[in-house]
Parts: sequence; C-alpha cells; structure tokens
Amino acid sequence: MTREQTAAQLLDVAGETFAAEAGITLDDKPAPLYRLLVLAVLLSSRVQAKLGTRACHELVASGFGTPERMRDATHDEVHDALSRGKFLSKDQTADALLDGAALVCDRWGGDLRRMRSEADGDTEALTGLLTEVPRLGPVGASIFVREVQAVWPEFRPHLDDKALDGAEAAGLPRDAHALASLVSADDLARFAAALVRAGLSDDVAEQVGS
Repeated sequence: MTREQTAAQLLDVAGETFAAEAGITLDDKPAPLYRLLVLAVLLSSRVQAKLGTRACHELVASGFGTPERMRDATHDEVHDALSRGKFLSKDQTADALLDGAALVCDRWGGDLRRMRSEADGDTEALTGLLTEVPRLGPVGASIFVREVQAVWPEFRPHLDDKALDGAEAAGLPRDAHALASLVSADDLARFAAALVRAGLSDDVAEQVGS
C-alpha cells in the first residue's frame, strides 16, 4: 500500500475532526471559533477526547456557545453543564471558562478573528496568544491550531507531536510537510485528527492496511 493509499484510508476510517465530533460546524465566524476554543480548553485536561467533546457539546446545547453568553453565566450554570457532560475537574474548569470568556470579550471583542489578525500567519505568535487563555497550555493551543487550519489556511500544515505519533503508528513518516503532501490542503485538519486517533487507538492503526 502506498503512503497516499494509507492516508486515504485514515481519512475514511477516522477523518472526523474533533470539532465535528463535538457538534461544531467550524467556520471563520465568531461563534464556531469560540466553541473550538472551549473544546481546546476541555481537551487540555487529562481526559479522554470523548469526554471533552461531549462536555463541549453539552455547554453549547446549554446556551454557552458564545463568549458573551459564557461570560454572563454563573459558575453554577457552567458547572452543571459540565456535570451533565460527565466532565471531570468541574470547579476549576468552570472558573477557567468564565475567565476565558471575559478575556476573549475584553481583549478581542468576542471575535477570535482579531486574534488571527494579530498573529499574522505566525503559528508561534498564535500559540502565544492562545496560551493567555486560562487553562489553555501548549497542548491545548496546538489542538486549536490543528483544528482551525481547516478555516485559517495560513497556519497549514500543522501536525503536532500527537499527529506525528499517529503517523508513525500507521507506518507513515514523522514529517509534517511529507504528510501534508499526501492529502489535499482542505483535508489537512481531518487528516491531522485521523493521525491523532491512530496514535491513541490501536484499533484505528490496525484498520489501516487491513
């Protein structure tokens, strides 16, 4: 099987972005970008990805899908939504989400496209801005960039260590540019998610080439 065929199979088996799994229809608009930020915060915790995506889905369903609505929520409201999503570390995460929403509103006017403009195509600069958000460290920032490259193409290709680990598990090279050449540019975010899943699940890696 060629590398291109392996990449195509990965997309077929596991090529759903984590944003899509959380029910986010990603677009270059304030609300979906903010929801991706929330998802990145949740996935920064040491929890299974499914717990993070489920909790994000519950927060949005509970009406906290914009920074303004999150900022104006009470701690108990956010805590209860996280509880319904079966999320862990609910107290600290609720505080972080409230503080993060206030930061997004105050610093970027509730619109992360202003963060995009501030980063000016520099992934390192974008990562630095993202890590100003409470409970969003380098891992969470990388998750955000990995997913947002679907709608912010100037940050392509972004294939972080988790994606590269998955590439190795699937028998592909640990090189971002070599991997990016295997799929269309518009499929990079999906491919990155598939690679991450290949690194996290033996089942995914085993299905490729079977």
